[in-house]
Amino acid sequence: MPLIDFLGPYFAFVHDPTAWAALLTLVVLEIVLGIDNLIFISILTNKLPKEQQVPARRLGISAALVMRLILLATISIIVQLTTPVFTAFGHGFSWRDMILVAGGLFLVWKATKEIHHTVDPAEHDDPSLAKTLQLSLAGAIAQILLLDLVFSIDSIITAVGMTDEIAIMYIAVIVAVSVMMLAATPLANFIERNPTIVMLALGFLLMIGMTLIADGFGYHVPKGYIYAAMGFSALVEGLNMLARNRKAKRGGH
Repeated sequence: MPLIDFLGPYFAFVHDPTAWAALLTLVVLEIVLGIDNLIFISILTNKLPKEQQVPARRLGISAALVMRLILLATISIIVQLTTPVFTAFGHGFSWRDMILVAGGLFLVWKATKEIHHTVDPAEHDDPSLAKTLQLSLAGAIAQILLLDLVFSIDSIITAVGMTDEIAIMYIAVIVAVSVMMLAATPLANFIERNPTIVMLALGFLLMIGMTLIADGFGYHVPKGYIYAAMGFSALVEGLNMLARNRKAKRGGH
């Protein structure tokens, strides 16, 4: 059987304009949802030795792609993750809820720990503590994989809610993760060059972690509010950076 005949049923949407609109919308949404993952990967890999940073980013993002494709292949199981397993505090908790709460708690713990290390850098002057705080490549990859799982499940469930076409979901995920791959190193370099951005990014992760926990407990916070707040904060910090650069140039003359 020719390949085109075999794949034909999966790509029947190409003749449907509304399907193309759904694909474009889902690609944009998946890219936006990937920002959380990308910020976490950038901050985490910047703590590694220089020669390990790029391979760690590529490996982490590649793992995110593989994980999302595997989850898409088991989409019937993923959909069932939204079925309540038990009830507590007046809310029916599903496996998705429990995964979101666990991921949110991990993100809050990680962001808080990094903020503490950033605010109190004196701790790094102690060689024994510095050695303890040093991140290994395996440790970084393990943490990236954990968050990849949380963000991937959220991403796939969002995709399922937008379209029934499995091919559209696959294309959207592949395009979004490809954009993440291209943006990872420039974003990580930008964060490393601007120390104040690190604190802002950690604040974003803290907010995202709290949002995941709230979502897991049934209190859905529209993502638009979260990204609007992040965008406004980034704009203010951009203006601060511009003001600092201009002051520095004036001082140099």
